[in-house]
Amino acid sequence: MAYFLQILFGFLGGIFGGMGMGGGTLLIPLLVIFLNLDQGLCQGINLLTFLVMSLISMVIHYKNGLIVFDGVLQLVLGGVCFSVLGAFLASFLPTKILRIFFGAFLLLLGVWQFLKVIKVKKNSLQK
Repeated sequence: MAYFLQILFGFLGGIFGGMGMGGGTLLIPLLVIFLNLDQGLCQGINLLTFLVMSLISMVIHYKNGLIVFDGVLQLVLGGVCFSVLGAFLASFLPTKILRIFFGAFLLLLGVWQFLKVIKVKKNSLQK
């Protein structure tokens, strides 16, 4: 059963990651909740799968003309610097704290998306 769930979760994470929506946002909770894996381990698994999925997705998006290179250097430099800081911090935090931070992040993301939909609906009704 675990192999089936791993394949299913990889499929779902790949679909979301390929669309640029962050497969880890889905993959990490699935691995923690259904396979009872440690949060830190799941974050490491997510990073490894992200490397492969993002490279393949990037080639496809590039071929379709969906990649703009303006500002990429600044994003990469900021991302690399703060990913080192985040990885360093995560290595010292207990699993419980990582779960709380990740849960709070998902909750805030959900509230933000909900408010965004409400705003769009409100604007479409006013027209």
